[in-house]
Amino acid sequence: MSPEDPRTARTKARLRESILAECGDRPLGEVSVSAVVRRAGVGRATFYLHYEDLPALAVDACADVVHAAVDALHAWQTEPGAQAPARPPAALAAFLAGAAAHAALYRTLLLPGGGGPLGERLHRELRARARAEREAAGAPHAGLVASAVAATFTGVLADWLHDSVPGSPAELADHLWPLLLALHRTGSRPAP
Repeated sequence: MSPEDPRTARTKARLRESILAECGDRPLGEVSVSAVVRRAGVGRATFYLHYEDLPALAVDACADVVHAAVDALHAWQTEPGAQAPARPPAALAAFLAGAAAHAALYRTLLLPGGGGPLGERLHRELRARARAEREAAGAPHAGLVASAVAATFTGVLADWLHDSVPGSPAELADHLWPLLLALHRTGSRPAP
């Protein structure tokens, strides 16, 4: 894959910043392409050169949340073979606090239960990372456990952002972490 042209990268960055700023003022459904391009200082044609529509731009703008989530769940893995801590990594609560700050936008893209374009992307990337790490460690049932972890995290995060799961970021991290660890451990037991 060839590197992205620096001008294209700058334009996309301005558009991503613009939509995040616009969605800080109102829901995505009330944001217009005109407002986004005006704030970004680019033309409407330039917008459509890079994005099909506003939801596509919004998902791209939220890609960092996907990477942050994946990194937060794996922050404890400082070396191969490291054992997961009993307490959630501080990065998990920090990630959840950051997600809460943009909850209005994320709720548009991450539907209850974990669906929607952001949910699909989060699930796909988290599943891929978990599977690769389990395979590298020689853990059994890599695909099964990776899917379960990704689905659990994505679904709980979505439901929390939609106010179906109560708690502060720290409380959610404290409750979610043991669930994820249990999934990892369940998949590691030998079959009877």
